[in-house]
Amino acid sequence: HGGQISFPGGRIEVGDTDPVAAALREAREEVGLAGEQAQPLGYLDPMVTITGFRVYPVVASIAPDFHARPDPSEVDEAFELPLSFLLMPENAQRVELEFRGQRRSVLEFNFGGWRVWGATASMLVNLRQRLERVE
Repeated sequence: HGGQISFPGGRIEVGDTDPVAAALREAREEVGLAGEQAQPLGYLDPMVTITGFRVYPVVASIAPDFHARPDPSEVDEAFELPLSFLLMPENAQRVELEFRGQRRSVLEFNFGGWRVWGATASMLVNLRQRLERVE
């Protein structure tokens, strides 16, 4: 989904043993995340995007000293949102849009001029819901 805010990601390739390996490879290629800087914790709920992609979101703990180095051929820029902002249910809004001639309802976060919406926002809401169940 070019031009949209998203997490690192892509297709599982032949050398990838599983979705975690693919996620770590993509994060290394796209933002320079070294394997030792990420500790995979598990998966969020699988999802299918409105464009038909099946996604297996991987959650990982990232070393505090990690600084993204975006590959300019794949990523325009990288930024962080505070977890405290993402954990507040009222910050996730439903918006209506038209896609391929159909009205769709998607989630959206707006923070500091950044619009995080669609599949990425859905993954963040899924993360919040999972964390609420743990508390």
